Amino acid sequence: MKENKWGKALRVLMILIICAACLIPFYVLLVLSLNAPSRVFYEGNIFMPNFHWQNFIDAWNKSRIGTAMLNSAIITAGTLIVTIVTGGLAGYAIARHSTRYNKFVFGLLIGCMMIPGIINTVPLYILMRQINAIDTLWGMICVCSTLAMPSAVFIYATFIRALPREMDEAAALDGCSPFATFWRVIFPMIKPATASFVILNGFGIWNNYAQAVFFLQSRAKQNIPQALSVFFQQFAGAKWHLMAATAVIAIIPVVIVFLVFQKQFIKGLSDGALKG
Repeated sequence: MKENKWGKALRVLMILIICAACLIPFYVLLVLSLNAPSRVFYEGNIFMPNFHWQNFIDAWNKSRIGTAMLNSAIITAGTLIVTIVTGGLAGYAIARHSTRYNKFVFGLLIGCMMIPGIINTVPLYILMRQINAIDTLWGMICVCSTLAMPSAVFIYATFIRALPREMDEAAALDGCSPFATFWRVIFPMIKPATASFVILNGFGIWNNYAQAVFFLQSRAKQNIPQALSVFFQQFAGAKWHLMAATAVIAIIPVVIVFLVFQKQFIKGLSDGALKG
């Protein structure tokens, strides 16, 4: 019994240490964003900010983070819609029709997941120039969709394979086509898969910098990581309160999306582990 108590206490302690290690940087960022411009961080009580809310207004106006957030939202939403629709249909076809061709395509997509996205930048850039997609949001959506497609097909195919085929047969008897069967019967049942894909890939698309720095070249088309990079270089560490406030503004949408999808995300991970 004593060993069990000590073991539980040790696990609780480790969890608290891990949580503190994750939360302390965000707390420091929040304190910096609320400090007065004239205050040095290590002066006074470093755990309590001055609650100088004007920092957020100044950061919003000077960094143009609003335009970058809109661009990131359009790119993220467009990419997720494209990949969920096409990846879901492809995953359904692969899961329900085990032909040699489908197995080959599925294996090819799995192989693509092992290749870092930055390696494809040069051929993608040449292709994007040929179709006049450089410095366009729709072009960036195409790039991000290409990189996220293998993950979408893998997730949907894995979840759909665990569903009984009798559901498809029952839908066919009711007069549903394969397309209607997927959207009316299968897709509503794999919401955890969709939530998992949105969170796992949505954050990466929202924070994409490696491809955006090549394909989004003008200030008006920059996404959030690019806008933050330009803003930080502008002040070069001279105005920590503004840089921290800009960073806090940038992460608010991500936190909101995670809070909305967290239950589905956890359920999707647990279901995927059981089905795997």
